[in-house]
Amino acid sequence: MERVTLNANNESQKKEPLVLGIDTGGTYTDGVLLEYNTHKILATHKSLTTKRDFAIGIENVIAEIDIEDPSAIQMVSVSTTLATNAIAEGKGKRVALFLIGYDPDLIDSFQLSDRFATPNFHYISGGHDLHGHEKEELDLSGLLSKVDEIKRRVDAIAISSYFSPRNPEHEIRAQKAVSSVCELPIVLGHQLSTKLGSVERATTAALNASLLAVLQEFIIAVRRAMEHRGIEAPLMVVRGDGTLMNDEFAARTPVETIHSGPAASAIGGRFLSQKQNALVIDVGGTTTDFALIQDGKVTISEKGATAAGYQTAVKAADLLSIGLGGDSYITTDRKNEIVIGPERVVPLAYLSHQYPNVKQRLQALTKRSWPAPSPAELEYWFLQREIEDESGFSNREMDLIHLLESGPKPVKKLLEKMDVLDQSQLNIQDLWREEILGKSGFTPTDILHIEGLHTPWDMEASQASLTVFCNYLSMEKEAFLKFIWDEIAKKIASAVVHFLTEKKIPGDEVENENLGKWFLTNSLFPHHPHLETSIQLRDSIVGIGAPAQVMIQQAADILNTELILPDHYAVANATGAVAGSVMVTEEVLIYPHLSGDKVDVIGYYVQSREERSEYEALESALENAKQQGEEKARSAALRSGADNPQVVVDVHQEGMDTYRITAKAVGKPRLEV
Repeated sequence: MERVTLNANNESQKKEPLVLGIDTGGTYTDGVLLEYNTHKILATHKSLTTKRDFAIGIENVIAEIDIEDPSAIQMVSVSTTLATNAIAEGKGKRVALFLIGYDPDLIDSFQLSDRFATPNFHYISGGHDLHGHEKEELDLSGLLSKVDEIKRRVDAIAISSYFSPRNPEHEIRAQKAVSSVCELPIVLGHQLSTKLGSVERATTAALNASLLAVLQEFIIAVRRAMEHRGIEAPLMVVRGDGTLMNDEFAARTPVETIHSGPAASAIGGRFLSQKQNALVIDVGGTTTDFALIQDGKVTISEKGATAAGYQTAVKAADLLSIGLGGDSYITTDRKNEIVIGPERVVPLAYLSHQYPNVKQRLQALTKRSWPAPSPAELEYWFLQREIEDESGFSNREMDLIHLLESGPKPVKKLLEKMDVLDQSQLNIQDLWREEILGKSGFTPTDILHIEGLHTPWDMEASQASLTVFCNYLSMEKEAFLKFIWDEIAKKIASAVVHFLTEKKIPGDEVENENLGKWFLTNSLFPHHPHLETSIQLRDSIVGIGAPAQVMIQQAADILNTELILPDHYAVANATGAVAGSVMVTEEVLIYPHLSGDKVDVIGYYVQSREERSEYEALESALENAKQQGEEKARSAALRSGADNPQVVVDVHQEGMDTYRITAKAVGKPRLEV
């Protein structure tokens, strides 16, 4: 960690705008203090993420950066995996999704119902066709009847109407009607996407509705932490494509923060390395994320962001994330083969640092020769937080909680106390989901302690755990450690190849799979006596994240490329949170108004998110659409916190007499000076 104290009397510091970047990841919360114009990093700090209250971890980071003059901070920007994790863990709020004009038979026949991100969806008559004409009259009475029935059982409402990007009239009318009978937040599909994919648009609306309260709580937590430290500055949030938006926009469109954390990492890697073309690999505590930088920009996925298998219409960086990190659980399976991840656990070094009696128990295991203790005996459970109200928990759950109130316990001992043979018999899923229970085990972070590469906690606990592992497997310690690093390198190198190609080697289908696997394996770890194969990554790898040097170097060697570790690579994600620009994209559609028999063109519709107008001539429609797009993009960018945004307007023809006008406004974030 680097630290600097800012003095209110230091005139040179007062003249230079300072910004504070914060990344709240699944394991760590990182902070960076940056001179905005010179790009000089003044201070950094890492602190454990406090999921029970994010404000605690954020405030810990701010406190350790030690800012004596809070008025020097002109902007705070945050990136977070909160939205992605909330979707993956099912912790979003309850949503009712109303599908106006959707065909139930079509949804059922293609088995699309499980893609809506909520089981609580309802079909309502209405909707429009491809040309924006009303397909069927909107059933407002049926809609209001259903709303009255379910409004006390949900936290938010999402509405998506068929072809609403071509005509949002039914969504807007439905919103006005629903808001007159309930006070729940309402999300409209056409306001989030102008694409015609009806399922993706409905999914995006449902996810956005489910995340409203989640992200609002996060923003309040950040604001509270800022207030406690006396920081009054604009608050920005990183989108999934690496651009920035102010906290008000983020609170309304939280779905746009899907992949926010990995996108900030990619931006930070480019910013710190100054590489225009590179593969950025971010090794965190929970995951390793991959992103490609081309011509100085993070590549964007044309498909839209995917979270927990749900395909959205949200623009996001093209990323790959695998369940491998510094805190990946190292254990054995039923065949006694070593498994690394994807589950994330608390390293035993840290648990023992917090609870010294854990080390004593681990060291006692090393002295037991028969039966040799298994790696399963290295797994510990502990309480992450206290329970204020016991009424919502079963007797068995409370028995387990009471057993852990005196400190962490080995799972084997807990099962004996609970008189069960296997964890599955306990039925305590709620304790994990609500993060009341925590799990600790052997991890790569423990190995870093053993090798003296990262030793903030209890090295002796890690060493005892390694002894247990090796005794059980009858392996030399050096061989065990080499196996772990080889496996990690193989996972990372294989993920790079998959991320950059997503293709199979041409050839016969059956032979193809065997040859492809052999080719990759022989290239990563040569083993054939006569054939040499190799894969070379043309671009350098920019490694970021605290374990990057140890966990990526061997993979870079395998891929015959250079590993670049820029200064402050351990907190590149927090740097990326302040290194991005504010960008807003507005799209305006032009499509023909056809005669009643849908043969002759009698005019052209110009459809924006809020309104639709009609023009007789295509030239007039195009001119108006470009003007509308430019004005709306500039206005939205200013509202989103941009300073003097510049607008570029592009015209794309999508079919006969059908056009999409894209206006992109880009500017630096507006600082409060």
